[in-house]
Amino acid sequence: MGRGDLSDEEWARLEPHMPANRGRGGRWQCHRRVINGILFRQRTGLPWRDLPACSGTWKTVHDRHRRWSADGTWERILRAVQADADTEGRIDWSMVSVDSTTCRAHQHAAGASTRAPKIPGRRRSPARHRSDEALGRSRTRPDHVGGDKAYSSRRNRRHLRRRHIKHTLPEPRDQRANRQRRGSQGGRPTGFDKTIYRRRNEVERTINRFKNFRAVATRFDKRA
Repeated sequence: MGRGDLSDEEWARLEPHMPANRGRGGRWQCHRRVINGILFRQRTGLPWRDLPACSGTWKTVHDRHRRWSADGTWERILRAVQADADTEGRIDWSMVSVDSTTCRAHQHAAGASTRAPKIPGRRRSPARHRSDEALGRSRTRPDHVGGDKAYSSRRNRRHLRRRHIKHTLPEPRDQRANRQRRGSQGGRPTGFDKTIYRRRNEVERTINRFKNFRAVATRFDKRA
């Protein structure tokens, strides 16, 4: 097992949720080897064609990753693994934290064709990627939201209150001064719990984990 490959424990969690073989020919073979190849490429950021031979043919690894991204397989696997963790009590859904980040796009990421590529010898084109791919969101209505000062606006607070969602957002100094200057028309002081706010680092640590994968921190792919 190479550095960064799936451990036996990780594979035991993933294997029950992988697409099953159907029909003759065994279309889906060696899922673990392919996923290790995908992880290696995402971790190092090297071109797909330069994948080491131990990962199998680069085209098999690339095409399976692209197909599973397009048909929602990765998303279904994520939901299934989250459900298993939730059943075991390893996920705390009581609060979500929000933050933003940027990923640099390399010059190789430019110039993608607007048409789906044709498959030689076949009449149909490969599945397209969805247009809404991103880090995604875990829940649309959490019990509590934590964010830094960038999210502390009257509009955001009003939206959360309207949906009866508790929030912990520090109020910037200028907003506090403006509220106090307006007197009673400025509204009540915002509540702030330092203990709850400490959990906001969870989203920052998650983003840092994502950016340990060089293909995520710097975008090289032309397509989604």
